Amino acid sequence: MKKLFSNIKEYFSNNYEVLAAAIIFTIIIVAGFEFYKTIVLMLEFIVVMEVVKMISDFIKKQKLRLRFVIDIFIIFLIRDVIINTSYPNKDYFTILFLLFVIFVFFIFRILAIKYSPGVVKLLKNKKEEND
Repeated sequence: MKKLFSNIKEYFSNNYEVLAAAIIFTIIIVAGFEFYKTIVLMLEFIVVMEVVKMISDFIKKQKLRLRFVIDIFIIFLIRDVIINTSYPNKDYFTILFLLFVIFVFFIFRILAIKYSPGVVKLLKNKKEEND
């Protein structure tokens, strides 16, 4: 029995996000909150965290990373999709449009990572070493 508890403790110490999610889910169930409203509030919290991280990074490095801005928009749009799908009279055109915009932002995010100044500089240095 002691070994079982030590295995559980070790699992949750390595995977703390599972423990956090379980605690949040239990609070949602016990408090009787509507699940989709809770998800919307958590997504709004993530947007606020990303904005604070972006501002902090800007203050420290005097640079604005495009990845942070795109992440904020993607999370905000996902929040809007969840809100729109929870309405009884759904506007499917709006939902499809938001999903299309999210897809476009994912493409921008991939391009922002692939062609970021640091990655391009590393690729140029690597190419020069091979020549």
